[in-house]
Amino acid sequence: DIKAHGVRHHECMTKAEDFEAETKSRGEELAAIAKAKEIIKESVSGAEDLSYGLSQVSLLQAGSQITTKAALAQFEAVRIVRDLAQTQHSSALAQLAARIGSASRTGSDQFAKIKGLIQDMIERLEKEAEADASKKAWCDRNLADMREKEANKQAEIAKMTAQIDQMSARSATLKEEVAALQESLAKLAASQAEMNKIRSEEKEAFATHSVEMKKGLEGVQLALKVLRDYYASGDKAHAAAEGAGGGIISLLEVVESDFTKGLSQMTADEESAQSAYEAQTKQNEIEKATKTQDVSYKGKESAELDKSAAETSSDRSGVQEELAAAQEYLAKLHGQCDEKAETFEQRKARFEAEIAGLKEALQVLESETALVQRHASRQLRGIARHSPSRMA
Repeated sequence: DIKAHGVRHHECMTKAEDFEAETKSRGEELAAIAKAKEIIKESVSGAEDLSYGLSQVSLLQAGSQITTKAALAQFEAVRIVRDLAQTQHSSALAQLAARIGSASRTGSDQFAKIKGLIQDMIERLEKEAEADASKKAWCDRNLADMREKEANKQAEIAKMTAQIDQMSARSATLKEEVAALQESLAKLAASQAEMNKIRSEEKEAFATHSVEMKKGLEGVQLALKVLRDYYASGDKAHAAAEGAGGGIISLLEVVESDFTKGLSQMTADEESAQSAYEAQTKQNEIEKATKTQDVSYKGKESAELDKSAAETSSDRSGVQEELAAAQEYLAKLHGQCDEKAETFEQRKARFEAEIAGLKEALQVLESETALVQRHASRQLRGIARHSPSRMA
């Protein structure tokens, strides 16, 4: 027991000596820092303002501080935020750096205030980035929809225009064909009228001439009968000139033959002319009926095409109004969504850089907070371990 007590006493004395040495060393460190602080306070304040700007956390922070390392951590956090503000040309980050600097010089629980400021800015930037991404997605979706609608309407208008042109061209062709048919019908009617006139004149001439021929033929035949009867009778009171009478009879017989042939030829010509007239008239009637029917059908088709073209044109006007509305809305979307000074990719990169920088500053503070807490805990444990020996 005496030996064990001696060992414990030796260990206690050793730990007490170590604690006194550590305390002395820490005191020397604080004294050196205090001296350096005074020197810096007297000589570098102007250079500090020129190098780091206004509202920056100085190495010479006044007031109560947890440790020198904590002050340096605060300064490093401000430097990161300040550099980030300069790199990204962000007035919001510059204001944050100023607020962090102000918080690091005043009040208690500086780490919590500074971390709160940085965390608030991170959340704000994340919300802005999320809102910007949502707007970008909304813009992309709506622009794509409206571009598709614009293309569809343009295609629909082009299709309707082609249909209208096709119907109009077909209608114009039909109207030309109808005009040609009507002209042909007019000529046919004029030709038939001329045929009717000629046939009527020929028929009238035949009627007149045939009556005269028949009358002449009957007269010659009657004369021949008289002469033949006279010269054939035997009770003549004088010597008849039978030779001369025979010559007259022969001549009249020739005339009779000529009149008979003439009447027959006249009759045959009349019958032939009448037959030709009737055949041509029949053909003209068929041609007239066919062309009249064509005029009716083509006119009806042309009218239907004109009606369809007018209806399609009206429909096209409606689609053109829809296209104009779509293009107007598309122009409005471009006004809202087109990236002028900064693209979405640039904004995204900026948000990411700012958030990453702020998280880096926050990590510096959190790491230093944990370090300070561990250091303070070790000090308290050391004091607790050495208190019995010092009291002894």
